[in-house]
Amino acid sequence: MLEGAGVKLQRIFGFSQPELYDPFLLLDDFHSSRPEDYLKGFPWHPHRGIETITYLIEGEVDHQDSLGNKGTIGPGDVQWMTAGGGIIHQEMPRGDAQGRLWGLQLWANLPASEKLGPPRYRGFTADEIPEASLADGGKVKVIAGTWRGIQGPVEGVAINPEYFDITLEPDQAFLHTPPPGETFIIYLLTGRLTDPGLSSGTAAVLEDIGASGLKAGKEGARFIWISGRPLKEPIAWQGPIVMNTQKELEEAFRQYRDGTFLDPPHRS
Repeated sequence: MLEGAGVKLQRIFGFSQPELYDPFLLLDDFHSSRPEDYLKGFPWHPHRGIETITYLIEGEVDHQDSLGNKGTIGPGDVQWMTAGGGIIHQEMPRGDAQGRLWGLQLWANLPASEKLGPPRYRGFTADEIPEASLADGGKVKVIAGTWRGIQGPVEGVAINPEYFDITLEPDQAFLHTPPPGETFIIYLLTGRLTDPGLSSGTAAVLEDIGASGLKAGKEGARFIWISGRPLKEPIAWQGPIVMNTQKELEEAFRQYRDGTFLDPPHRS
């Protein structure tokens, strides 16, 4: 599918059955070695009521926003942006020396109490994200949440997220229990998981991982682990704005049209 000004990407989930993924809204995978697939990028556009989490694997993304932030996201870096009551930004991808670009963007919903709060930008470089080695040669990058006492750099998020990048060697298992009652999603980047049965480019919402954990196939596996506390609140969603009611949604678009979208008085 095409998003932004013409970026080819794979939407792993989003827009349909949001209650199934609550508190997450969508996950996009943009992955190409053809610059024409991504160079048009995501020019200036608004967000309200959500958090956008960009994790880059290959290539770079130049970004700017209405808070005055400006920079480049590189391989292994994370941009955690809280739109709150309103932010306008742009993201323009660039490939590496071979033209390769690979990144993920996850949208997480904000609770009603924070949807009109102040926007916030947090960026973390690859060397700020702790990485732990597994006994059999695999590794875990901890972006958010805690794994075996290792705390990720992202803190203070209402949905209490876990976000791990996990690499397993052939036939290796990974055992970790997500917090009880939280939505738990696995997205396989490469290889295969035999338990559960997942091939690269596919995702699954799981109840738990069982006593034996998640197990890689003979080619190994690399996957993203996401969990978070469901909000169980109404969703009114159109494009880059997610509110709780249709009236709030219409008000957001009216403010964007009349130039008051970023004005602070409407925030609680």
